[in-house]
Amino acid sequence: MLPIVDTPTIQYVVEEAVAAGITDILMIIGKGKRAIEEHFDRNFELEQELEAKARLEELEAMRRISSMAEVHFVWQKRANGLGDAVLCARRHVGDEPFLLLLGDSLVQSEQPVAKRLIDLFAHYNESVVLLEEVEMAKVERYGVVAAKPMVDDLYLVTDLVEKPKREEAPSNLSIAARYVFSHRIFDYLERTPRGKNDEIQLTDAMRLMLRDSAMYGLLLKGRRHDIGNKLDFLKTNVIYGLGREDIGPEFREFIAEIARDCGG
Repeated sequence: MLPIVDTPTIQYVVEEAVAAGITDILMIIGKGKRAIEEHFDRNFELEQELEAKARLEELEAMRRISSMAEVHFVWQKRANGLGDAVLCARRHVGDEPFLLLLGDSLVQSEQPVAKRLIDLFAHYNESVVLLEEVEMAKVERYGVVAAKPMVDDLYLVTDLVEKPKREEAPSNLSIAARYVFSHRIFDYLERTPRGKNDEIQLTDAMRLMLRDSAMYGLLLKGRRHDIGNKLDFLKTNVIYGLGREDIGPEFREFIAEIARDCGG
């Protein structure tokens, strides 16, 4: 629920999914996340109050949030790793492929990456992940792949390692918080032993899956924002603020003023 300017991060993620054609969304949430449920639910009393006060712009924004898609919630009983969180979705997903978006990352690109991942899955009928080139000094933060280039920005994944040490990383291609999976990933998650931090890691399950089927990677041509990192969170607010029509010009002048005061 951390806001980027004036919009919760999770809303941007939901809007990304909706723009890719997704109409049924399941959120895996943990203890203390009730505010997320309330954000996507209708509040009729507040709507009536806004309507009575002729605050129509706010009213329309509220209704748009609650009508974007069918949003469901499942509770992860305890923090047990990303793999365990994904496994919580098994009953809801059933035998269908699914798009997985991590809620602590925003992606900006010329072409919507979620839609491209879905199209690639439809073409190859195999799982597809978004990849991002990162500095080698930062590979310990991410799941990292070994991959062979195919055409344009598409790769064939040959191996995966969760948060490798710099000297052990197979490349600087990190998994960038966006995936399309076959439902078969749940079978591999069931078989995945605890890994880093004594948690069930999604990357480890993907590595098991890779033994039996192909997996593709789409290289991000754009920018990913890691909201879970304090400095990146602040940078993201600046980037999104500058891009706003209502406050962007004045905010840009403010940033320039700060830069001058700092001797920039």
